[in-house]
Amino acid sequence: MRAGFTCDRCLQSLRLSVRAQVSNVRPGYVSGSRRKHHLASPIAGGLESRQKSRIQPKELQESSKRLTSSAARPRVQASSAGPSQHLNEARTLLKPNNLFHPFSKSPAHAIRQRAEFIKQNAFCPHPSHQQTRLPDSPHDPEARKDPHGALPPAHSHFECPDCGVPIYCSEEHWMDDFEAHLEVCETIRQINEDDHDLHSGRFFPEFSYPGPQDDNFVINMTNWDTFLYTREFEAINNDRSMRQVTRMLTYPITVGSVLHELSPYGIKKGGRLTVEGLKSMAALRYTLHPPRTGEGTDIAGLRLKAPPVRIFILGARAESSLPRDVWLQLTHMFPRAIIQLIFIGPEAMANRDSEFPLPERTPANPFGGIVEDRLGPQMKITTYVDYFHTMHQAQYFHPYDPYFDCFMLFHPGLGHPASSFEWAETLPQLLETKVPIICTGYTQWDMDRDIKWVHEKCAGEFDILLEPGENIFRSLRWDLNDLDPHDVSCGNWGIWAFRGKRYEATYKNE
Repeated sequence: MRAGFTCDRCLQSLRLSVRAQVSNVRPGYVSGSRRKHHLASPIAGGLESRQKSRIQPKELQESSKRLTSSAARPRVQASSAGPSQHLNEARTLLKPNNLFHPFSKSPAHAIRQRAEFIKQNAFCPHPSHQQTRLPDSPHDPEARKDPHGALPPAHSHFECPDCGVPIYCSEEHWMDDFEAHLEVCETIRQINEDDHDLHSGRFFPEFSYPGPQDDNFVINMTNWDTFLYTREFEAINNDRSMRQVTRMLTYPITVGSVLHELSPYGIKKGGRLTVEGLKSMAALRYTLHPPRTGEGTDIAGLRLKAPPVRIFILGARAESSLPRDVWLQLTHMFPRAIIQLIFIGPEAMANRDSEFPLPERTPANPFGGIVEDRLGPQMKITTYVDYFHTMHQAQYFHPYDPYFDCFMLFHPGLGHPASSFEWAETLPQLLETKVPIICTGYTQWDMDRDIKWVHEKCAGEFDILLEPGENIFRSLRWDLNDLDPHDVSCGNWGIWAFRGKRYEATYKNE
């Protein structure tokens, strides 16, 4: 209001005088600590002081000196106490030639905690110890032990100097069993360096994913290199960055590589796709690759669209917590289709603590699903913390259509002794839907065990769609089992697919 009755020249001179006072106050304020003071807004305080007490610049300088001296004291005390250890580690930058560190002496606090977990839970794999559990496979280190060994089980406290991971109980057992450890020592060292690379504090350009692509560009799915190049990813010039980026991209690309019309799996010799598999995949590809209809952005360009393709991810764990930019790569692979991802499983909310508590179960949402429908016009993600057979019995997802539905099982552990009982009720219901079921495995043995269990439970009731074999888009990074450091695997190593048998005709013996 006062500025409305003041001429322009007076206002200009007033601003100049205020700026002169502010320039005298600001150095003292900046040199102080991060605490907020009453004179933290010198511009607003300059006008008021000029109208009330007419403080001279010299007096302002003296007051600013007193403010600076008083503000410097808490800063000295804070510096003597020192910032938190985690903040210092976050600022630590590890160079590419300095990534190897023993787990217990790692500069990253999370890796040191992991070392303590391994020492408290992992057991020495030396064959002189007694078995701590039944071996899962002939390649399991526990298979080398005698159930009635000479020595009782002992925890892994000794770190191998070559790989930096606590594996054996003592140096003597490490030296005695060095030949067996040498088979995985180099791989474990690579895991060590990759983990420290994630905590190195560097910038990760490989995690910058490209967006939509021009329709004239064709995706090449021969291998990881051709796919990343034709999808216009940033150039990746070293193996470590390639391992890091494929660790997360393996989940959406594994699904897309089977369903895409340019899939590397075909019916030619060595293509691994069976005739029944071609029938099922052709139905899904018909929906995922609709013909061009001349659709536009205006009202005249509106066209009818097919319903969304539902991909049920059963037994979801880590894949449900992946960044949504990773799953959006599916929409870029199928730019004219609508995709709905449905995560189902009791561990589907793992590593998603920020989204708790779960929604209440209401008549409109009887299973408390968490819906993410603002990921774009082509994708919707829903998460259910429940078992699939419970929802199937309630007919929550009925009806199923081979043209619009697909099941995806990432490392399901169908034949694992600890989880097979959970799938015993679900497997017959999956076969009833006549919908493709795609499965992956950590290793060759893990995948063969799942196939054997399916044959035992439902022999003659299913057709193989994709012959078992190595996944072209498996994770190139190896992972370590903290409960058994000698157990090394990689995500989605193998892949195969099956569905319930469809009886087109029944013949009666006469």
